[in-house]
Amino acid sequence: MNFKTILFSVLFISVPITISTAQEVPILKTSLVGNNIAEFIPKGFDKNKTPSLILVSEPKSKGKLPSDWSLIPEFALKNEKASAVLHLNGDISLYGGGEVTGPLLRNGQSIKLWNTDTGAYSVEGGKRLYQTHPWVMGVRKDGSAFGIIFDSTWKAELITNSNQIIYNSEGALFRVYIIDRKSPQEVIKGLSELTGTIKLPPRWALGYHQCRFSYDSEKRVMEIADNFRERKIPCDVIWMDIDYMQGYRVFTFDSIRFRNPKTLNDNLHKKGFRAVYMIDPGVKVDREYSVYNSGTQNDVWVKKNNGEEYHGKVWPGDCAFPDFTSPKTRNWWGGLYKDFLNTGIDGVWNDMNEPAVNDNDFPEDKRLGTMPYDTPHKGGDNLPQGSHLLYHNAYGRLMVEASYNGILKTNPDKRPFLLTRSNLLGGQRYAATWTGDNYAGWDHLKLSVPMSLTLGLSGQPFNGPDIGGFLGNTDGDLWANWLGFGAFMPFARGHACAGTNDKEPWAYGTEIEKSSRIALERRYRLLPYLYTLFYESSQTGLPVMAPVFFADVQDARLRSEEQAFLLGENLLVVPAFAKDPILPSGIWEELSLVEGDKQDKYQAKLSIKGGSIIPAGKIIQNAGENSFDPLSLLVCLDKSGNAKGELYVDSGDGFGFQKGDFALLTFSAEKKKDTVVIKTAVNQGKRNVSQEIKAINVQLFLDGKIYTAAGTLKDGITITLK
Repeated sequence: MNFKTILFSVLFISVPITISTAQEVPILKTSLVGNNIAEFIPKGFDKNKTPSLILVSEPKSKGKLPSDWSLIPEFALKNEKASAVLHLNGDISLYGGGEVTGPLLRNGQSIKLWNTDTGAYSVEGGKRLYQTHPWVMGVRKDGSAFGIIFDSTWKAELITNSNQIIYNSEGALFRVYIIDRKSPQEVIKGLSELTGTIKLPPRWALGYHQCRFSYDSEKRVMEIADNFRERKIPCDVIWMDIDYMQGYRVFTFDSIRFRNPKTLNDNLHKKGFRAVYMIDPGVKVDREYSVYNSGTQNDVWVKKNNGEEYHGKVWPGDCAFPDFTSPKTRNWWGGLYKDFLNTGIDGVWNDMNEPAVNDNDFPEDKRLGTMPYDTPHKGGDNLPQGSHLLYHNAYGRLMVEASYNGILKTNPDKRPFLLTRSNLLGGQRYAATWTGDNYAGWDHLKLSVPMSLTLGLSGQPFNGPDIGGFLGNTDGDLWANWLGFGAFMPFARGHACAGTNDKEPWAYGTEIEKSSRIALERRYRLLPYLYTLFYESSQTGLPVMAPVFFADVQDARLRSEEQAFLLGENLLVVPAFAKDPILPSGIWEELSLVEGDKQDKYQAKLSIKGGSIIPAGKIIQNAGENSFDPLSLLVCLDKSGNAKGELYVDSGDGFGFQKGDFALLTFSAEKKKDTVVIKTAVNQGKRNVSQEIKAINVQLFLDGKIYTAAGTLKDGITITLK
């Protein structure tokens, strides 16, 4: 969110390790720790030097490595800096690395793993961004796949050459985990077995979000909300950037412009909106500020080697920083959310948590826009004491863990919604993410697709870009093109930087407003399908937004396609900007969800896969309204005349679903001569959905024609083909 980043961006100095001149380190232990998941521990590994902050739990050995296991990393050590390399044979397509710029296909790429505040992805041409995902997935010619986790948070470089994957760290030896399975989808499931999945979000979080740095007063916030409702443009969330605070002091409210936050939030709720507020880690050094005094009394601040508080400049000026490696600090931080959330705040945005520090008087090779490398961290419980060089890439991950737990403790009957800029592989367990401070340009519009796809392939399905571009002015053509496909990304938020033009859907005139309304109405019609995908992702780790090669993992043509994408398995999205996209073969029927969507030049083309049934709802203005009055079933038969689909339904919030208060419905369609019969069954759960789903409308897409019918859950629906 920091537009000053460009001014403060500094040169990254890396010291790559050459494998051939480093001392080879033998493997001390190998074992299977899951279904085709292998653990490799180098001799000399010490978890007190490289603790795991990536894995959801410590893996337990389940047996010896098979004798024919071929994916074995080589470890090396040079000047106390560890590295690993995996040699590759054959034609392998490489993916992963988390939040990266550049192509979806990662063969011949390299990135620097050192979380950095980098506006417009300006630092080193985007080779170093806000998050660290030491993860690579390889897909072989036959469609089988493997994944490799380098279980380290040390500053590092990740190189993905076609013949070898190299991980050069600037710290101690680390463990490596390799998953080898029959498909990339199964490898992603293996990744989630090791690192965890997202929590099922509240349904409102899947709606459209509107943000700006900043909506500067309660009055302006309500003007934005009223415009959405008066213009009948669907929206669920209004965001508060840092200007709601009193002098940028976290957990405070400006005494004039945001004098009555509870009243503001109550008024937003009455109109069907949720409110998300930003919280940064930097706490203003101010002895008249309760949060700073409380932190000092509880001894939670990061300190320098001489025992003095470490201070760095952020938005409020000199700031102290919580040492989130300490359990006591995480508990203290989580406790700060109680009074804050009791004003009616629905969600939290953790920003600037690389941590970003804007001091301008430091040696470039030491500070890199953050704390000095040798700044100590306390640790505690399973985390040892360690330097910032070890813990920097985990700082945001530890912050969102503390925030998540504090939010949940304050509101134990609500699902937390938390967004973070900085994170680490595995941090999807605590927070959604966005792709940072992008730029309002066509290059960043196009880049947003492979960036989001790569995050999904790296275990973080709940992600998306700032639609319209954060930095720089956005014109109507760029906005409408971006929203036309951005409406189908997992996290859909429009955002704008201070000093840029207004970037709301109505800011560009009536024609662009109409296009924006169509795009968002299409998203809201698909909320039942989207919510079902998020439920599945919370169970399996599979991405909500997937690359088109997932449709046919053996089709080499699809491996590098990065314009079009899949939403789940059954919906193909082709953005309006896409030129000659490479699309999967087979049956795909084009959908129309909203009147005029096929004629509007800005809308992405949507196609349903043969053999699938997609549940859709009616047009609603926010996710709190009933989508299922009626429920629509979009049906497309495969070449055998069959189709199937699922719908997940629960209360939309809370944790009743964990006790069976949900319904997982399955739909099937079968063609018999000149009729198609659609049947419904409740496959799992105890929830009675008969009051929510009173009527069903069916649209059958067959050979370019559309057939319709209506019925209820209890009765099968028959369509006669004429």
